[in-house]
Amino acid sequence: MYKNIIFDLGGVVVDFNPRDFLMDYFMNKSAEDAVYDLTFGSKEWEDLDRGDITRAAANRIMLENAASCGRTFEVQTVIDEWEKILRTKKTTIKTMCKLKLAGYRLYYLSNIAADTMENIKQRDFFPLFDGGIASCDVHVNKPDPKIYTLLMQKYHLAYEESIFVDDNKQNAQAAYNLGITGILYKNKKSFNRALGLCGIHLTNRRAPMPAPQQETKSNS
Repeated sequence: MYKNIIFDLGGVVVDFNPRDFLMDYFMNKSAEDAVYDLTFGSKEWEDLDRGDITRAAANRIMLENAASCGRTFEVQTVIDEWEKILRTKKTTIKTMCKLKLAGYRLYYLSNIAADTMENIKQRDFFPLFDGGIASCDVHVNKPDPKIYTLLMQKYHLAYEESIFVDDNKQNAQAAYNLGITGILYKNKKSFNRALGLCGIHLTNRRAPMPAPQQETKSNS
């Protein structure tokens, strides 16, 4: 019987689709691929998630790398604008509210930079979580099994009683390999269907939403 639902943040609880962001800004496949490699797909981005570098230092290195290949303007645009993509996924929050009402405990497990995590903590839905681990705090990124184990041990969660939801197949598979049921998040419909297959059938009764408040932008 499942008792715990563990959520990735970016891509599941808040929107995070850097490829769409780059397409909207540049509308050029070659530019999009180059800028992605210099920013979201860079070592510096991984180091930010792991908490091994500051935002200022990461931005400086990304701009230095961009200058060497003539992409300074594009990378500066990403640095200035990327946080706009972190919109709260209201459909996920509604499901979380229903899960909470049904008695499930909710946790987060996310690859996320420290300043972005502070942004998320200020949002009205955050108190729905019973706890969680951010990669920046433990210096380990998914899909390293260590970060899953840290979460399970910290909150004394039973693997067979837990479900992990992530929009990255590799991360969901890593949870499954440890004995946690992994759900690959694609959209609201597929997520609810997957919960149903796990025996979690949420009613259509309207769940109370957290009181709305302004989503503040964190400082870079």
